[in-house]
Amino acid sequence: MPGHVIEPTAPEVDGWRHVYSGKIRDLYEPVDPHPRGDVVLVVASDRISAYDWVLPTEIPGKGGVLTALSLWWFDRLRDIVPDHTVEAPVPVAVEGRAMVCQRLDMFPVECVARGYLTGSGLVEYRELGTVCGIELPPGLTDGSRLPTPIFTPATKAEVGLHDENVSFEKVVAEIGEEDAAALRDLTLAVYERARDIAADKGIILADTKLEFGRDGEGRIVLADEVLTPDSSRFWPADTWEPGRAQPSFDKQFVRDWLTSAESGWDKASDTPPPALPADVVERTRQRYLEAYDRLAKN
Repeated sequence: MPGHVIEPTAPEVDGWRHVYSGKIRDLYEPVDPHPRGDVVLVVASDRISAYDWVLPTEIPGKGGVLTALSLWWFDRLRDIVPDHTVEAPVPVAVEGRAMVCQRLDMFPVECVARGYLTGSGLVEYRELGTVCGIELPPGLTDGSRLPTPIFTPATKAEVGLHDENVSFEKVVAEIGEEDAAALRDLTLAVYERARDIAADKGIILADTKLEFGRDGEGRIVLADEVLTPDSSRFWPADTWEPGRAQPSFDKQFVRDWLTSAESGWDKASDTPPPALPADVVERTRQRYLEAYDRLAKN
């Protein structure tokens, strides 16, 4: 069942024209030629999504956390892969939650690396013993560490629809063997670097989703956001226990409330989710802030 696509209220930004809104981000292009060339302005909103719906309640400060954390990670990954950020002033209206970025020709692939078994990978494993066609050892459970990280790509879905896990061979058929291999290798290299950095701070990086594009020089470039609680599963290492769902630094409070009797909402229906109560908003806000503090401030 497709999710609900809201009509987001994108802020007015002097000198920039709004061209697109996704679940979380608003995209702008310059009204006049920009001194840094063909660029876009990427603004992270405070919107939050769950179960393929963009919710009617925002999480204050979330966009700032996503932007700050992405910039922090980009700085630690540039020796592996260039990123799309451009050194240029950000308009005051969106300061702290926006990045000026290169315009890229994006690959139509969600690049996912998994070091632990959970989520949609766990569902496939329980049915077939595989994740995206990759055979895994028997006896794994929710939260199990995999013998080695795996590349499990997905197709990009429209807002309100599920991304669909696909095999590596499907990616080869879509973009060619050379580019598919490059995306796989870069995704795993980024994951392994981030996993080790997070581990030093007492955090498990269970999995992460990356996006790449090609710039005007033909280089593959890391794009969008990177290694935030919206695109990754971060678990406290000291509470990790395979065989159950893990506590996580993300929107789990939101998911749990939406599926509780208190919300009165049926996620299998086409009825929009209700507004979030204030305590769920605040606990979620604190979880995002804690993720940033533990990763970037320690």
